[in-house]
Amino acid sequence: MFEIDKKKFGAFVAKLRKEKGFTHKELAGRLFISDKAASKWGIS
Repeated sequence: MFEIDKKKFGAFVAKLRKEKGFTHKELAGRLFISDKAASKWGIS
């Protein structure tokens, strides 16, 4: 089993989100998670 660095993961996903032009809410919908969950992950 391995552990994921939450800050690095959030930064990586946020970078991809911005490159693709998705809003925070659009990305949460595409990942089938709530806006609140995305916020906890640091995806802003």
